[in-house]
Amino acid sequence: MAVSERTPLTSSGPFPADGPSYASRASKSTHGSFTQYKSTVVKSLIKYAKFIGPGVMVSVAYMDPGNYSTAISAGALYQYKLLFVIFVSNLFAAFLQTLCIKLGSVTGKDLAEKCRDEFPRWLCLIIYAMAEIAIIATDLAEVVGTAVSLNILFNIPLSFGVMLTIIDVLIILIAYRPHSEMKIVRIFEYFVSVLVFVVVICFATLLYSIDNLDTGAIFRGFLPSSELLETQGLYLSCGILGATVMPHSLYLGSGLVQPRLRDYDKKHGYFNDNGVSEDDYDTLKYTPTIHAINYAMKYSIVELILSLFTFAVFVNAAILIVAGATLTNTPGAVDADLFSIYELLGKFLSPAAGTVFALALLFSGQSSGIVCTLSGQMVSEGFLHWSFKPWVRRLVTRSLAIAPCLFVAFFVGRKGLVDVLNGSQVVLSLLLPFVSAPLLYLTCKKSVMRVPAIPALRSPGSSQSTLNEGYSAVPQESTLQQSIDSESSIAVPEYVDMSNSTLTNVLAVAIFTLVSALNIFMIVSMAMGADVHF
Repeated sequence: MAVSERTPLTSSGPFPADGPSYASRASKSTHGSFTQYKSTVVKSLIKYAKFIGPGVMVSVAYMDPGNYSTAISAGALYQYKLLFVIFVSNLFAAFLQTLCIKLGSVTGKDLAEKCRDEFPRWLCLIIYAMAEIAIIATDLAEVVGTAVSLNILFNIPLSFGVMLTIIDVLIILIAYRPHSEMKIVRIFEYFVSVLVFVVVICFATLLYSIDNLDTGAIFRGFLPSSELLETQGLYLSCGILGATVMPHSLYLGSGLVQPRLRDYDKKHGYFNDNGVSEDDYDTLKYTPTIHAINYAMKYSIVELILSLFTFAVFVNAAILIVAGATLTNTPGAVDADLFSIYELLGKFLSPAAGTVFALALLFSGQSSGIVCTLSGQMVSEGFLHWSFKPWVRRLVTRSLAIAPCLFVAFFVGRKGLVDVLNGSQVVLSLLLPFVSAPLLYLTCKKSVMRVPAIPALRSPGSSQSTLNEGYSAVPQESTLQQSIDSESSIAVPEYVDMSNSTLTNVLAVAIFTLVSALNIFMIVSMAMGADVHF
């Protein structure tokens, strides 16, 4: 083989005579690769930081006051043995929320809006009624938790505490504008995130105050155990599942992902909503482009999963661990209400621990109330397409949930609120299969989950009628239609199919079947007079 005079052959191979040694070049190459890897990681972290918010808000739905009584009962009765159920419940939640992100990212609409588009009106009304009942049941738990914490901390009467929850949540939500600039949306997300961090700090403080925690037993609790097959174990598993996998969070998760998609398309000229008021925003036919989806969906899913397993799993597990470490075999702990839990923690741990628990209850109630009312707004607007002012919608949504709780607080008192809290968890567990079924159906439907492969680029000055032409309804022909790029002669699919894979559909059916079976078991057991702890 001929070797150029400029690259003489040496013992190390051909390289310039005055060039660096092989080891030196390898070192520089390794250093360059490391620098490039480091730069990629930094860029990814910076981009990830822009997506922090929606997952934290969704995680709030999985750590509301409704979880407290159920987790306390599980810890007092089985110590750490049901931590496995909390972990599996959050796996189910992460799976369902991933489907929510896919639906919201691909269609540009939340679950309620897509139900209205795809289902007949009579079916939409049935699903809406179930979703509304689930939201009312959820909000009852938030209101009860907040009212109880205000009573414990400041001796505010329960009925007055319930009314306070109307005012503070509405003030915050009236200021919220989901279609405003991203910096406004982020401020709202950061506010809720602060409330979540306070709850996490409270429970971290409670865990730190417990002496001689059996960490080995705690880790073993995340593994399946025979106690799961016991009657009470199954009852509590149903309660934990119902308290953790909240039905209303499915509507919330499918709606919170859209601002970042819309912001990307606006910046890149694919969408223009200049001069459009919030009242008229529903008239726009915005569908995220494939570029926005590729930019945002993976990071949205990662942020969601990390938030769920950082905040929701920690808080729910911490509640159960605190109960397991301090209240196991304690008389009355299994059926303790929120007041009793406060008193028991103050007695068996320390007075300060009871106060920290009440603070966690207050901040979790506030954050959950905000998020629940926001999801209630999405449900009512999506299914019914109300044309009221945004603040009127939020007032009606909040009032629907508050009215029953206010009635109970005025006329029944503490015992009534406890019964309302426990009953709400049963209702949530029973409604979950019916509310989640539309999500599974829509995300596996190819005509719903497809996106134009080459979206039309619109200038910022485009008229709205012209703008909407780029997002017209997808035709019903096969998704395998092809268009030919005249320059490169490469076949490009006209639509990209983003529906569920076969494996995803199998997992979805398995989860749906398991949840339904557990709920049927609970219904039959309660009908036969079983003593179910919630």
